[in-house]
Amino acid sequence: MSAKIRKILVVVEETLTEMGRPVPQPAKRAAAVAVIENPFAGRYEEDLSPLIAIGEELGGLLAEKAVAALGISGPDAQSYGKAALVGENGELEHAAALLHPKMGTPVRQVLGKGAALIPSSKRRGGLGAELDIPLGHKDAAYVRSHFDGMQVTVPDAPRANEIVVAVAVTTSGRPFPRIGGLKAEDIKGEDGLR
Repeated sequence: MSAKIRKILVVVEETLTEMGRPVPQPAKRAAAVAVIENPFAGRYEEDLSPLIAIGEELGGLLAEKAVAALGISGPDAQSYGKAALVGENGELEHAAALLHPKMGTPVRQVLGKGAALIPSSKRRGGLGAELDIPLGHKDAAYVRSHFDGMQVTVPDAPRANEIVVAVAVTTSGRPFPRIGGLKAEDIKGEDGLR
């Protein structure tokens, strides 16, 4: 692996009740987070291909860790998302290089599918900054019950020359969804939208 990883953190969240009502099937989501060295911290670099390659490596690794933490097989995951938090000596384009050109393919390979775009976010911040990972159904973007997010923090990251990179997956949408839209059981999965 070309990424210089300082640490990996896996966070699992399980919602058992919502507004005092038991959730029939507990809603579980997991985020696998890597804290990596930013090879371009402190300088402008036109060619970001090393970060693109690192994103591809991390996509599969982090997706595997998130799925394992949920105790499911990859194809049983319902939603996904990705995010990156760049330390102060980096730029947002470093996060984009990690997340966009090649990270999605290995994530989809772990999950057995994923026709929809993987929701993503990127930002800059310091130690303990919050990272919001947007979530959406992996096979159909119009499934409103799965519009969600997961927030994670790493207390000692990112340092100025680091990037925090995360992949999140879920076993369901939000508890008790009731705002309409396409239902997960009605997905055709042909175009990533419906």
